[in-house]
Amino acid sequence: MEIGPRTVATVVTVMSFAIFLGIVSADPDMLQDVCVADLASKVKVNGFPCKADFNETDFFFNGLAKPGLTNNTLGSLVTGANVQKIPGLNTLGVSMARIDYAPFGLNPPHTHPRATEMVFVLYGELHVGFITTANVLVAKTIKAGEIFVFPRGLVHFQKNVQHAPAAVIAAFNSQLPGTQAIATALFAAKPTVPDDVLAKAFQIDTKEVKMIKAKLAPKS
Repeated sequence: MEIGPRTVATVVTVMSFAIFLGIVSADPDMLQDVCVADLASKVKVNGFPCKADFNETDFFFNGLAKPGLTNNTLGSLVTGANVQKIPGLNTLGVSMARIDYAPFGLNPPHTHPRATEMVFVLYGELHVGFITTANVLVAKTIKAGEIFVFPRGLVHFQKNVQHAPAAVIAAFNSQLPGTQAIATALFAAKPTVPDDVLAKAFQIDTKEVKMIKAKLAPKS
């Protein structure tokens, strides 16, 4: 049977779409009903190995019910509800978080390398945005009941723009999305990123680099 150009084009399109789905998907699909994470296991896998026994507490977490303390330098606090808090999320490909903001508090520029994020505003008003790889800022002010999406891996932020507290619930398509705060990653890494590298990257002098590193150093 001869395969015509239209058939070939269709096959290529379908295969390309399948490959695309594989690339953009987050956590892999589960292969059984549950795989409750054994967080104490020393076995290293892409995720966590399964516990032999589990119960309802492995699927429960009440940590998002109350506001978190925001009396810190940035005026924000992220409370995660991921596989490390809810072992039953292992292999399910979802997690959540609550983010609380003091008046004018900031959740600073950061990325989630393993997940897209969607935030739902519980109360307050926030200016939020992400930056594309073409350095285009996509930003909007959102208020209670509204939703904003941050694509996977892109740098993004949220800032409270009011004199009153604010809070959001965030959803992720990964059991453990990971968070890499840009400033902390660059200026508080261990071992440290060389001062001359940061000075040249940010077009500042090494004295300023040392000052920033001192401010961002982990509190002992």
